[in-house]
Amino acid sequence: MNPRILIVDDHEIVREGIRTLLGRSRSEWEICGEASNATEALSAVKTLAPDIVILDITMPGTSGLEVAQRIKSMQLPSRILIFTMHDSERLAAEVRDVGAHGYVLKSQAARDLVVAIEKVLSGDLFFGLQT
Repeated sequence: MNPRILIVDDHEIVREGIRTLLGRSRSEWEICGEASNATEALSAVKTLAPDIVILDITMPGTSGLEVAQRIKSMQLPSRILIFTMHDSERLAAEVRDVGAHGYVLKSQAARDLVVAIEKVLSGDLFFGLQT
């Protein structure tokens, strides 16, 4: 079965970019849905049961880290990959603490996103190509 991916970002252009990148790289992957905020994301995770959630860390209202923690508390098999423009050792620790399976820097998405998704889908973690 082909992986089902939910894209969560408050910017439509970012969601479009992810769709385009994944469509070109892995046309067999299914973008099963999109969300632009925490409420939509949590509802979509419940109804769509994606294999992986690409989750923006910075959204109005509720942060992606909070959303990740809520998704984990649902005890669904969805894997969570944080998508961010911020990079720090503290961020990596926070991503781990909420139960997400890694993160990809937006500035490195063209290089890292497909690799990160493959690693996370296979049960590994992704915290940059150095890991």
